[in-house]
Amino acid sequence: MDQDLAITIGATARAAREQMGLTQAEVAERVGLVPPVYSRLERGQMLPSVPTLYRLCTELKVSSEELLGLEASGRSGTGPRAKEDDAPSLRRLLHLARKLDEGKLDALVHVATELAR
Repeated sequence: MDQDLAITIGATARAAREQMGLTQAEVAERVGLVPPVYSRLERGQMLPSVPTLYRLCTELKVSSEELLGLEASGRSGTGPRAKEDDAPSLRRLLHLARKLDEGKLDALVHVATELAR
């Protein structure tokens, strides 16, 4: 198994799932996996089959290039890319968020969720 690829797919799937406001169990059901298997996929402990990869792209609304980490962005495969028409502060926030470890990223998501209320 290619560990870097598995981690990239998992991180991208997690970011897309969280952006959509879905739980792991909801995504697992939508793509035809049991929740523990989907959890392993998000943690980078397994690679999906090609049909599962296709369903992930469809359900999470991400391109295969993004899910596989092939799109050119700050740190490939870790979530949505900044768009040129985004506010500069939003582009900077995305750039900085891509550099965070999982714990700090969770804290940032929590703070942003509270601020958005």
